[in-house]
Amino acid sequence: MKLNILLIGSGAVGSYYAARLSQAGARVSVLCRSDYDIVKKQGINVTSVSGDYHFTPEAVISNAGEYGSQADYIIVATKVLPEINVPELIKPAVSPATAIVLLQNGIEIEEPVAAAFTDNEIISAIAFISVHRPEYGIIQHMDYGRIVLGMYPSGTSGKADALARLFRNAGVPCDVNPDIVSARWGKLMWNAPFNPISVLAGGATTAEMVESEPTRKVAVEVMKEIAALAEKAGHPIPVSTIDTIITDTKAMAPSKTSMLQDYERGRPLEVDAILGNTIRIAHRLQVPVPYCESLYGLLSLADSINRVKNRLR
Repeated sequence: MKLNILLIGSGAVGSYYAARLSQAGARVSVLCRSDYDIVKKQGINVTSVSGDYHFTPEAVISNAGEYGSQADYIIVATKVLPEINVPELIKPAVSPATAIVLLQNGIEIEEPVAAAFTDNEIISAIAFISVHRPEYGIIQHMDYGRIVLGMYPSGTSGKADALARLFRNAGVPCDVNPDIVSARWGKLMWNAPFNPISVLAGGATTAEMVESEPTRKVAVEVMKEIAALAEKAGHPIPVSTIDTIITDTKAMAPSKTSMLQDYERGRPLEVDAILGNTIRIAHRLQVPVPYCESLYGLLSLADSINRVKNRLR
């Protein structure tokens, strides 16, 4: 039996994985906002290192109340921003059998959704991918693509396993991790330094950030703070992870971070999901994070100025 999947958020990451799941045989519908007319008319074209393809959604809707099927999975791939109320956004399409998949960045992002849908399974998912949307209806996949997912707050389930199998059938490497919160801390080790620095350094690529010794040192200090905080939170990360991240980032094809792409297009940045929540956890656990606080202060101002500039255009 084909699974019914509703994607919320048709940006680069969500569109890429929705297209893959459709290739694996799922019925995938998409909730669009600004790109609604284009996706409704022509679908989504994906150019990928794994092969190009065209994705025609089962349905294209502008709000969850228009979804006419019972969703086996709702995949939320929106940015984590204060102005986006995910529970309200998805509520009309949630049925008792729906598993809610949060394919988003950040730390401690799941609790508001888990609190709103206490009877539904929450699956937290992390994407390791280099992909962007240069224009509506066009997705460019440059590198990677692995997903790690697991039940929130911990464990695994038949639904999590079934979704992982579907991803694998689509050619997407996918691991099920029963300790998904620890996996999120691991992803934050990369996101916390490199996403903000790429913006604050005036548009630096991944290669430029790790090849600059002063900048690389700042990134390492941020990662040390994240590691110390993760350990205090009960999710220790091996010290060797820092060297691995630097080495892997050097080996990446030079690219712009997702935050830098958002900044250059005048979009709001995930300042709180990545740094704000981190600092709140640090205060709660009494762990000093001066480098994270410095990045947060600078990035918050850059985001605020950028928002004002783009409202005035």
